[in-house]
Amino acid sequence: MPRLRPRQTSRSTAEVIRALARRFEQAQLHYGHGTENALDEAAWLVSHVLRIAPDRLARRFDKPVIPSRIKVIDSLAAERIQSRKPLAYLLKEAWFAGRPYYVDERVIVPRSLTGEFILERFRPWINTKRVQRILDLCTGSGCMAIACAHAFPKARVEAADVSAEALAVARINIKRHRVGRRVQLLRSDLFQALKGKRYDVIVTNPPYVARPEMKSLPREYRHEPELALASGRDGLDAIKRILAEAAEHLTFGGILIGEVGNSAVALQKKFPSVPFVWLTSSSGDESVFLLTAEELQHHQGALIRPG
Repeated sequence: MPRLRPRQTSRSTAEVIRALARRFEQAQLHYGHGTENALDEAAWLVSHVLRIAPDRLARRFDKPVIPSRIKVIDSLAAERIQSRKPLAYLLKEAWFAGRPYYVDERVIVPRSLTGEFILERFRPWINTKRVQRILDLCTGSGCMAIACAHAFPKARVEAADVSAEALAVARINIKRHRVGRRVQLLRSDLFQALKGKRYDVIVTNPPYVARPEMKSLPREYRHEPELALASGRDGLDAIKRILAEAAEHLTFGGILIGEVGNSAVALQKKFPSVPFVWLTSSSGDESVFLLTAEELQHHQGALIRPG
C-alpha cells in the first residue's frame, strides 16, 4: 500500500488530504466515529497534525505541508489502518457541538446527535430562562454535560456514569473547558445515586446496542467499552429503566431527551402508547426522542411494566 512521500516538499494540504483519503478507501476502513467517509477522516487527521481547527482547514488547502508533518500523518494513518482503532483514540481528541474533547478507550467516541439540539438550547420545547438544573445521564467523556453548561451558562449540571474510568476522562474535559464550578460528576448506575434529585432537563445517550448485534459490529467499535454499548437482548435495557424512573427526577415542565440510535424502532414498538417526539437532525436522522415530565408521568403505568 503506497505511503505519503515525506521528501516532496511541494505537496499542498489538499493534495495530502486527497492522497490520504484514497489510502483509507483502499484499506476499506469503517467510519462513524466523528466522520462518515474517507475524505472527512483524512481531513480530520491532517487538521489535527497541522494544529488547525477543522472549520479553518480549507483556508490553507493551497499551502505546502512540510516533510516532518507528512511523516507524522503517515505514521498515524498506518496505525489507523493496521489497528482499526477509531481515529479519535489515536489523536486523543473528538469534536462535539463545535468543541474538542479528550478521549481514550475508557469512553465511547462522542458522536451523539443530541449535540445539535443542545446548541439550539432545546427550543421550542422548553423555556430556556427557566433551566436551572440539568442532568447528563451516562455522561461518558462528559461532552454533553459540558456542552449543556456552555449552552445554559446560568444552569448547574450534574454528569452521572456508572463507570469510574469514564468519569476520570470526564474530569479531564471538565478541567480543560473550565466548567468545574458548574459541572459536578457523580458515580451512579442510572438514577440509583440520584434519589430525591430533580432537574429541568435530563439528557442521555445510554447503551442501546442489542447484544446479538455486538458480534457483527465493525472492528472499530470493538475498541470501545462494551459497557457503554451493549444493552440487553433488544438493546433497550438501559432506556427502559430510564423511562420508568425519569418522571421522579424531572421538575414540572421539564423534559427528557434520549438518544437510542438504531433501537428507535424497537423502542416505539415496545411502548406504542407513549407519545415520543422524534427530533430531526440536520442529516434527517430521527433517533433522538423527547418526552415531557407530564407525558412520562401520564404513561408511567406502561413504562414501568416489566418486559
